[in-house]
Amino acid sequence: MKFKSFILDKFQEDAINCIDKGNSVVVSAATGTGKTLIADYIIDKYMKLGKKIIYTAPIKALSNQKYRNFKDEYGYTNIGIMTGDVVINPEAPVLVMTTEIYRNMLMTHDPITKEISYVIFDEIHFINDIERGTVWEESIIFSPEHIRFLCLSATVPNAKEFASWIESIKHHNVDVIRYDKRAVPLEHYVYDKMLGITTVYKLKQDVETPDYDFVMKNKKYKRQKMLPVRPYELIREIQDKVPCLFFVFSRIECEKKAYFLAKKFSFLNQKQKAEIAKLSSEIIGSEFRSMESVQRLKEVLPRGIAFHHAGMLPCSKELVEKLFARGLIKVLFATETFAVGINMPAKSVAFSSMFKYDGINFRYLFSKEYFQMAGRAGRRGIDKIGYVYVIINRNEANLNKIKKITTADVEPIKSQFKLSYNTVINLIHNYPDEETREVILKSSFDYFQKKKEKNIRVKASFNNKVRVLEKFGFIKNNKLTQKGLFSRRIYDKEILVTEIFCSDFYKQMNSEEIIVICASIIYEPGKKDFFDNKQTKKQSRGIIHFLKNHIKNKKIFEMVDAKAITILYKIIAGFAEGDEFQDIMDLTNLQEGDIIRLFRRTIDLLRQIRNATDDYDLKDKIGLCIHKLMRIPVKVEF
Repeated sequence: MKFKSFILDKFQEDAINCIDKGNSVVVSAATGTGKTLIADYIIDKYMKLGKKIIYTAPIKALSNQKYRNFKDEYGYTNIGIMTGDVVINPEAPVLVMTTEIYRNMLMTHDPITKEISYVIFDEIHFINDIERGTVWEESIIFSPEHIRFLCLSATVPNAKEFASWIESIKHHNVDVIRYDKRAVPLEHYVYDKMLGITTVYKLKQDVETPDYDFVMKNKKYKRQKMLPVRPYELIREIQDKVPCLFFVFSRIECEKKAYFLAKKFSFLNQKQKAEIAKLSSEIIGSEFRSMESVQRLKEVLPRGIAFHHAGMLPCSKELVEKLFARGLIKVLFATETFAVGINMPAKSVAFSSMFKYDGINFRYLFSKEYFQMAGRAGRRGIDKIGYVYVIINRNEANLNKIKKITTADVEPIKSQFKLSYNTVINLIHNYPDEETREVILKSSFDYFQKKKEKNIRVKASFNNKVRVLEKFGFIKNNKLTQKGLFSRRIYDKEILVTEIFCSDFYKQMNSEEIIVICASIIYEPGKKDFFDNKQTKKQSRGIIHFLKNHIKNKKIFEMVDAKAITILYKIIAGFAEGDEFQDIMDLTNLQEGDIIRLFRRTIDLLRQIRNATDDYDLKDKIGLCIHKLMRIPVKVEF
């Protein structure tokens, strides 16, 4: 079978046959095998039939990339995008969006959902994500029964169980297509201080059966054994295996390692350096060229070395991605976000460590995480083999654990379902019948996996949240009050946001103060965050005083982060009043990408408030707030 000039592999044909039967499909196929061609087939087929297709992605960067790709392929009028940052062409037959946006449309019974034929869930294994997995589950649970799903992932070891769950709650056939063979096979190695490039099996043998006489006599061996391995030592050994994508689980270390490597190596000729300089001047605007982070990047780029992480300016990330795609970056130090969705393979992939901090603890990578990143090794049509290297400290490493992680991804995806206040509020509004609500509460993948043991816990969690909402005046006599109706469209910190904005309180606030309040609600403090808040304490105290007088319920007022209002006031209000981005960066130690994300998430919350209210004066005021924040580099451009 041929599609779009490609001769399809059997697994692609099988998936397309299932789609033609009107079934949902779960595709578990290795990275680089062409899963997205199946998604393209759905778009091509159903767009011609005049049906709507939703393409959901786990991160905004991937949504933006897919929008650009689809727009080039199918034309501007056929493709739209909806994220927390941007809404373009929402009436288009193909809508690209984050999974959160799709879930929220379902909760509010958006009329669009009646027109949808297929929803494509890219990277469906994100259902495993502790923080965001619930969104994926609810997107399936609350989808109308006429909608079919294409679920794509590199590996879903328990794909049949997952498909059975969807079948049980959606009452239609869900087929599973597996394809484990990679277009470019991988070879897995470790790099040890003494043995160099080797296998984990050989390293394990060496550690367990050392030549003790040699060790005791050779002081150099003992001294070297204690020193950490530096990336340049590995790169020195694999100069014929570049481009190399080098994963480092720390933004600061990404930059440090790139800078250190640039002192040791230069991979480019003068023509290539000139090409980098030309593209840099085209992508990096004049207002950003003098910024310290841009200067740090420009120090390493001419040597064919770069770094990529979420703390960078969007234009800097775009530059790195384009240079990498053109083959002008030979070693790229990146955090794991580079492995999600972005189709930029390399000849080799390296790991600086098998440990990462997950927001709670330092832990070994899960096998799913390892193979997601390792899967970037090997360029289809270019490389016969993709090479993967893990730097090992033999004194600390659990070699049995590393062997297990790097051998195969056998970890099943598990439910991370948590009942939110927003879900409870929408359940009560959309399903007044108690029996129907109970059926839906038992529709989670979590309930399916654990069966009856979850019955009491699910009902108890629901009832507890209902009691809280009744106490705060969101529910009365099993119906939503005005506050409850407002909070249906608020998707985080629902109680606090509703208490503040479901009133005429905003009339006492100017737009800058409203923006500061919203920013303080979504701000996630870091231990080492620093903000210069001199000369603005009076203004921030004024906001806190207003809030204290307005929020009569002490428990709700305790949700207000007074410290965040105080420390954020100067940069948030300053940017809203027209201060240059570079000037506000001088007031904090946060990275550019973090500040941009803070502004974009603030805009997202402001949009939720605007959609939630029936008060047109508030809508207008919120519109002004959004306008004040929506400028470069916060504004998303295509």
